[in-house]
Amino acid sequence: VQLQASGGGLVQAGESLRLSCAASGLAFRTYNMGWFRQAPGKERILLAGINLSGTGTYYADSVKGRFTISRDNANDTVYLQMNNLEPEDTAVYYCAASRANIVYRRRKDDFFGWGQGTLVTVSS
Repeated sequence: VQLQASGGGLVQAGESLRLSCAASGLAFRTYNMGWFRQAPGKERILLAGINLSGTGTYYADSVKGRFTISRDNANDTVYLQMNNLEPEDTAVYYCAASRANIVYRRRKDDFFGWGQGTLVTVSS
C-alpha cells in the first residue's frame, strides 16, 4: 500500500492550496479516506474524512467551512481543498485509508498507509 500526498508549499495567510493523495496497492474504492496533519511538537490529528462513495464526510471544527475533502475513485485519488489558510494550518499533511465508515467511526488506529506527507507552510 502506498499513499503519496503532494501539493504542499509555502503560501500567505488567506490563500488556498489543493492537496492530492494518489493511492496504489489497494482497492481504493473500498476504503474510507482521511486527511491528517501534524504540527511540530503536536500529535497527528484527523482533519477530514470521506466515505467510499464520497457522499459522507467529516471535518474537524478547526477546518470546517474552509477545507473540502473529495475523491476520484476512477483515478484512485483523494483531494483536500484548503481555502483561507491560516498560520495555524502550518503542518505536515498526510492521507490515510480506513476500513471503518468515517461517518460513524474515526479512530486514529483504524487508519494506515501514512506515507511521507506533504509540508504546508502558511506565513502571516
